[in-house]
Amino acid sequence: QVQLVESGGGLVQAGGSLRLSCAASDRTSHMYPVGWFRQPPGKEREFVAHISLSASSAIYADSVKGRFTISRDNAKNTVYLQMNSLKAEDTAVYYCAAGVVVRPGKEDEYDYWGQGTQVTVSS
Repeated sequence: QVQLVESGGGLVQAGGSLRLSCAASDRTSHMYPVGWFRQPPGKEREFVAHISLSASSAIYADSVKGRFTISRDNAKNTVYLQMNSLKAEDTAVYYCAAGVVVRPGKEDEYDYWGQGTQVTVSS
């Protein structure tokens, strides 16, 4: 069982930056691709970004492309989400998820989820 723990959320002004971390408890977690999702207040959870096992491939939702960067350090069992030029509409609870998926944007395909971390962007 892989346990994922997100951290790095907080309150930031529009235009600012945050870096989220997703740390895995299992030493085999580096064997999984990882995705980031978010759930804005009153809305459904949505896909943000996904990184492949080797970090050779990354994909992003159009809404964050060019502003967010996903990366991973397999030696540390950690995946990061660097968020720059934050906007009020980026306010959400951010979740990381791990699993071997066919469609990275489909949350149902992920096996393991973290508890989420709150990101609030003030305008």
